[in-house]
Amino acid sequence: MGRIIFDTATSLNGWIADEQNSLDWLFAVEGGTEPDPSLFPDAAVLVEGSTTYEWVLAHEDLLTCPERWADFYGEKPTFVFTTRDLPVPDGADVRFVSGPVSDALPAIRAAAGEGDVWVVGGGELAGQFLDAGALDQIAVSIAPVLLTGGAPLLPRRLEADRLRLVSAHAAGQFARLVYDVLPPR
Repeated sequence: MGRIIFDTATSLNGWIADEQNSLDWLFAVEGGTEPDPSLFPDAAVLVEGSTTYEWVLAHEDLLTCPERWADFYGEKPTFVFTTRDLPVPDGADVRFVSGPVSDALPAIRAAAGEGDVWVVGGGELAGQFLDAGALDQIAVSIAPVLLTGGAPLLPRRLEADRLRLVSAHAAGQFARLVYDVLPPR
């Protein structure tokens, strides 16, 4: 069974999206539009919330240009947590789920097989994976940006005894931190 990894970018003060749920601030950072591909997890399955999904659809115009879906997601199944009916780009393997993360975990893990699962965003969804005892790693690329508010990185309390630093390095203008999440004691 693969790992479940929350891998995201954040502002220096801990916001993953601004007050308008936009990531435009991220792409304004030098290297933000062309991040190092080695920073992204080699996951078999992607998971995201509806706000992240809708932002990517709109920002990248994926409904009009569905062939661009593969540039972002390849042919990997993408699970989207939502309570609404949302559009799907032609040819995309999007699977809508609702309810508790624990209820969706068997289907997500089955789709991933032995591969990893990448929780793309948002922070609340990653927090639900943590609550379910199913978050194995947190990887954060910290941008040299300070925002006044928005969506928090991970709106949960997680003490130092549950996090083990795996790596820390500069990646262009970003600071890259990777932590393993240990089970509760």
